Amino acid sequence: MGNQSGMFYAPQGKRNVVCAPGEFRFAAIGLDHGHIYGMCSGLIEAGGQLDWVYDPDPQKVASFLAKFPGVKEARSEQEIFQDARIRLVAGAAVASERCALGLRVMSHGKDYFTDKAPLTTLEQLALAKRKAAETGRKYAVYYSERLHVESAVYAGYLIEQGAIGRVLQVIGFGPHRLKADSRPDWFFDRDQFGGILCDIGSHQIEQFLYYTGAKDARVVHSKKANYHHKQYPRFEDFGDAALIGDNGATGYFRVDWFTPEGLSTWGDGRTTILGTDGYIELRKYTDIAREQSKDHVYLVNSEGEHHLHVAGQVGYPYFGQLILDCINRTENAMTQEHAFKAAELCVIAQRDAVQIE
Repeated sequence: MGNQSGMFYAPQGKRNVVCAPGEFRFAAIGLDHGHIYGMCSGLIEAGGQLDWVYDPDPQKVASFLAKFPGVKEARSEQEIFQDARIRLVAGAAVASERCALGLRVMSHGKDYFTDKAPLTTLEQLALAKRKAAETGRKYAVYYSERLHVESAVYAGYLIEQGAIGRVLQVIGFGPHRLKADSRPDWFFDRDQFGGILCDIGSHQIEQFLYYTGAKDARVVHSKKANYHHKQYPRFEDFGDAALIGDNGATGYFRVDWFTPEGLSTWGDGRTTILGTDGYIELRKYTDIAREQSKDHVYLVNSEGEHHLHVAGQVGYPYFGQLILDCINRTENAMTQEHAFKAAELCVIAQRDAVQIE
């Protein structure tokens, strides 16, 4: 997968097997977004065994099988649901259909691992919460801009160790390259993709909650616009929002589809985390005009100024933790409360956003 489109962002990590061979079998259903490749690769690197794939589009299945040879093509979802050995189903369906797929998965006694945004309405959120409570199954979410980025993982370690004291503010920038001719029709319909703040904004809201340690937050202001893509009247190419956490921390983020062609990668994703005793800046995917490499961490605190290039040094612990959580029924990878709260806030930010004309 190239680095020109975030839709196919699927980094290769180190194998860090956490379970016995064949102990954690999973399947893939719904190949509408390329994130399914990163989701499955992460689980395989942690020891998961990918047994099945299903999608009604044979071309998508053929492309998937080329990447994951030896996986069996199911004739229907039911063929996967009826396999008692399958513990989890990973899915990257059309965003508006992700909740319905999750309800079917959990109703068949399997855990669900979905691409972000995990749902697009508060009504879907209520259904997902109810089903998770009824079944005891997990509704896990692939918030890849933290979970599958080594610099973002490392920032969590620094904060946990007290490197910058109490976190006061998180500022995130999530620009993406559009490459419109490579996108499916649903991608340009806000009812299907959920709107820009619900879609790629979900990454930023999840990171705000995680780095600040907030359990809840309120969206104090949000905006959305379609500045430059009027040929897609139901699309949004810009959004931003401000939040205040229940612990007093504040957040601001901007997401957009204006990555210029001259950038070496699909987006100059950055995060700045301010603490009482220092601050961290993450340059996730490139360090512009310096070097075309990813995962740069800049740390300033009482001990001085530090630049840490952590690519290939940290790994992606989430996937192994998720496998063990599914086996042991624990919540070490991410709590269900956290996953749902990020989803709720991104839907609210989208719903209440000021429309810029």
